[in-house]
Amino acid sequence: MPAKGDHQARRADVAEAVWRVLAAHGFGGLTLRAVATELGASTGLLTHYFRNKQELVRYAHEIAAERSESRARLTTSIPGLAQLRVALMNVLPLTPEVAAMSRVWVSFWDAALDDPSLHEAQRQRYAGWRSRLEKTIRDAGDVFAGRDPAEVAVTCAAFTHGLVVQALFDPVLLPAPRQLALLDGFLADLTGQR
Repeated sequence: MPAKGDHQARRADVAEAVWRVLAAHGFGGLTLRAVATELGASTGLLTHYFRNKQELVRYAHEIAAERSESRARLTTSIPGLAQLRVALMNVLPLTPEVAAMSRVWVSFWDAALDDPSLHEAQRQRYAGWRSRLEKTIRDAGDVFAGRDPAEVAVTCAAFTHGLVVQALFDPVLLPAPRQLALLDGFLADLTGQR
């Protein structure tokens, strides 16, 4: 029997292989065979970790969530609208790393729509994001005076994810500078500053 450290090291290797398959092929291309090939191992080895594809997909969701939460983010010490702008910029595929992560999440949506537990996990993830946006909007003070922060958060989330999808499908039309220009225009319209 392998030592506990060996098992943990192998699980870390499996996690990296799962991420590489996700980044290259999305959730649609995530299979035990694809992960085994990426790992340079047999599918038999993976059955020690996952009994079936559903367990593999759930594990992949955990990895994607961990990577999303732990990645470096832009920050600003300027309060108000600047905080909201940075929060939305952190979602946009402005770098190759964030574009790869965005492709993973967009590919996951299909799996989440068909699996009740994944659907609920994704719903909660978005509820958490909107809640953080709502707090940022409340903290912006008079910028959104008289507006329901929850509604503004939903509008911001919908705009940002729409832009994410468009930029993934047409990165030539929507490179990082154009995404930022569209975001700035959206925020100007949202605050009545245009």
